Amino acid sequence: MESTHIGFPIETVLVFVCLSVGAILIDLYMHRDDKVIPLKSAIMWSIFWIVVAFAFAGFLYLHHGLEVASLFVTGYALEKVLSVDNLFVIMAIFTWFSVPDKYRHRILYWGIIGAIVFRGIFVAIGTSLLALGPWVEVVFALMVAWTAVMMLRSGDQEDEVEDYSQHLAYRAVKRLFPVWPKIKGNNFLIKQKDVDEELAKPENADVTVGRTSKAKYYATPLLLCLAVVELSDVMFAFDSVPAVIAVSREPLIVYSAMMFAILGLRTLYFVLEAMKQYLIHLEKAVIALLFFIAGKLGLNATSHLFGHEYTISATTSLIVVITVLVAGVLASYLFPEKKDEEQTSKPA
Repeated sequence: MESTHIGFPIETVLVFVCLSVGAILIDLYMHRDDKVIPLKSAIMWSIFWIVVAFAFAGFLYLHHGLEVASLFVTGYALEKVLSVDNLFVIMAIFTWFSVPDKYRHRILYWGIIGAIVFRGIFVAIGTSLLALGPWVEVVFALMVAWTAVMMLRSGDQEDEVEDYSQHLAYRAVKRLFPVWPKIKGNNFLIKQKDVDEELAKPENADVTVGRTSKAKYYATPLLLCLAVVELSDVMFAFDSVPAVIAVSREPLIVYSAMMFAILGLRTLYFVLEAMKQYLIHLEKAVIALLFFIAGKLGLNATSHLFGHEYTISATTSLIVVITVLVAGVLASYLFPEKKDEEQTSKPA
């Protein structure tokens, strides 16, 4: 693990804040309406976020050197690819809740706001724990390796549909609010008068809201969906944060890399939704990277414990991450899924 000791230089922090806040304000303004984001637009906005991230990487290179810039790009690429698996989970959540396409970017927006807050908390805790000694790195290495093993074991269960009505976040929202079971515009909460108006409609004659007494606010399926997305992302952060911290223990590098990766996820979601069927081997690349990161953490920890000099440099880590990602994409292109071919070859 590299120890760069850049701290929190005010100029670097200001550039990070201005770039990230400015870019997300532009994104929010351009996507302020409830409408489907076309694939072409989603691709262009995904490129926009990558350019913003690499602009910050260029600043780091000019002011802090190649090593710091390499650590940032490695952490950024790692968080980006790990987030792909999380986006596939979010796709399944949206499908289960029957969220219309035009409202999905609204849920993703609030989900990303939550991710920004929780990533900051987890990065602060994780980097502080590493100061306790190399045994913490061993624990982190085991956590990352366990994530990879669980992904391998769940590979045969991709077609199973989870019942999100039993999800902890779903049940927590139902304890706080009665639920109006139908989506009403882009609202997460609706008032009693809205429920009364809906119940007066003939098509809602058989609808129940779970209680006889009136309430000030009712949760809609969009709020239930958002709660499940938020908690799912928090659980995902337990896996991704140790992996990115393995790149560098500098909080500013780790947090900025994760933030620039996360801020582009809203538009990347719509790209992946269209291309999911063509990226069938990308998850294997993610698993390989997790094992690599676990090994990197393990080497660094044993180097401190036993004094050997076998470590993996920032440049090597960057090359490995990029190579594995490219290999996963190329493998998906060269060896596509054969289910459709097999089904069409069967006699009628």
